[in-house]
Amino acid sequence: MKEHREAQVSAVAALDEPTRRRAYDHVVRQAGPVSRDDAAAELGLPRTTVAFHLDRLVDEGLLDVVFERRTGRTGPGAGRPAKLYRRSGCEVSVSLPERHYALAGQLLAAALEEADRSGDSPRAALGRHAYTVGRGLAATAHPATGGDARAATLAVLEAHGYEPRVEGPHIALVNCPFHTLAQQHTELVCGMNLRLLDGILDGISCTGLAAHLHPTPARCCVRLEPESDVADAAARSGGLDG
Repeated sequence: MKEHREAQVSAVAALDEPTRRRAYDHVVRQAGPVSRDDAAAELGLPRTTVAFHLDRLVDEGLLDVVFERRTGRTGPGAGRPAKLYRRSGCEVSVSLPERHYALAGQLLAAALEEADRSGDSPRAALGRHAYTVGRGLAATAHPATGGDARAATLAVLEAHGYEPRVEGPHIALVNCPFHTLAQQHTELVCGMNLRLLDGILDGISCTGLAAHLHPTPARCCVRLEPESDVADAAARSGGLDG
């Protein structure tokens, strides 16, 4: 995830150069692949300058290269295929603070599809999907953590935008990856987030931590606390309710 985010930031930064941005905009507006000569003529720039910027965009993953014979001729004497450029399939999105609305959308869509098939509650389906995905995210813990469950937990949380901060025995999540959605649909999204974090902790295992709803201004709605603290709080709550 860290390498992916760095690549995304680098791609966005590449478009900050005005000529490069013009070259990119020209290519993506065309119906078909664009040659260096076509781009140079359209932009009114030397061919070597345009070629440099087009190839930089390829390096950043923003454009793809294809080779075609533009004359339509084939066989001996048809000439070498021209190097052409077109928009790549790469999607670039960078947000500060880091947000993961695509993940929320995928979870919500999968939950609705399952609910339609099974007749189950969409909220229950969402909880199951979030938990399963959380366990999958746990599998991305970097081997460099050396089996240290706490270090692995911090690494996964950091990689997915939570900005974890150790506060004594607790781990506060300074950033909410679903911030805007959580503000608009608090109960639904915070419940989804809680189950996602449950899955991460269970997937790593032996962390000694439990995810607990702990709404705090300007932070994620979930905090990770020692399992014993969460159990004690639940017992006290049960006693008061009784």
